[in-house]
Amino acid sequence: MLTFVVRRVALMIPTLVLISIVTFTIIQLPPGDFLTTYVTNLSAQGEQVDPAEVAALRARYGLDEPLPAQYLTWIWGIVSDGDFGRSFEWNRPVAEMISDRLPLTIVFMAATVVFTWIIAFPIGLYSAIRQYSITDYVATTIGFLGLAIPNFLLALALMWMGLNVFGQDSVGGLFSPEYKDAAWNLGKVLDLMGHLWVPMVVLGTAGTAGLIRILRANLLDELRKPYVTAARARGMPERRLLLRYPMRVALNPFVSTIGWVLPVLIGGEVIVSSVLSLETTGPLLLSSLQSQDMYLAGSIILLVSVMTVIGTLISDLLLAWLDPRIRHRMA
Repeated sequence: MLTFVVRRVALMIPTLVLISIVTFTIIQLPPGDFLTTYVTNLSAQGEQVDPAEVAALRARYGLDEPLPAQYLTWIWGIVSDGDFGRSFEWNRPVAEMISDRLPLTIVFMAATVVFTWIIAFPIGLYSAIRQYSITDYVATTIGFLGLAIPNFLLALALMWMGLNVFGQDSVGGLFSPEYKDAAWNLGKVLDLMGHLWVPMVVLGTAGTAGLIRILRANLLDELRKPYVTAARARGMPERRLLLRYPMRVALNPFVSTIGWVLPVLIGGEVIVSSVLSLETTGPLLLSSLQSQDMYLAGSIILLVSVMTVIGTLISDLLLAWLDPRIRHRMA
């Protein structure tokens, strides 16, 4: 196991370097850069832009340098000083902007993951034990609907219901207008909890539906295997048999989701967060991509990639601890 961990950690370094190169290159693929987008927007508004000012800004931000030089400057700042560069659009340090939105993003996405697991686990377990029952059919129907309905469409539907059915003025966002810029206190925390359930349900629906189907299928597969039949023949109590063997193996999908939980905690759900006007890193990433704010977009994508690699390693280790078959293959 120690050899496996050392090998995986050693492979993480070149993987992250390659990811950073690909990320920086992809952001540069669209024609032009941030200043091109900036000048185009000003021209569309009828404003004149001085070419000398544009040239000065290009030199100031280092956009007149070759792409490899821009990448090396950016990555060296991250490695040496933890400096992710400066946002062109907001004229603020990227690290400062990400740190402003990261706590709320983590709270929101962590609540969504917990909600997903709490709902999916008992429903998937019951659907497998009571196969073809009314509850199983209802859970299956809800699961298919959850997988079929896009998250952003469900978000729009809940916003419409909140506005027209329940008469709520502030449906989107994580805070009411009076608490948005207020200092943290008990009232603001309660207001956050009151707004958190809408995006939590929206994002948790598809994940819950998928985990229900996976857990049900895996558990049904394990319950039909010969070792379960042999244990029943020996008189092992059903509850002990279920929890000790088949359930332990069927939990693998829950553990494997750790690989995407960490990047989701950092990146958030971009489209849903934008539709619901959430103060998370999702809308920030979308805005930076649209304006070609390369340092801000690249830094968020790089953080998500780092969390993906770390989450995958943690997921593999937990799976090895949970399932002896995986541990044997690692050895």
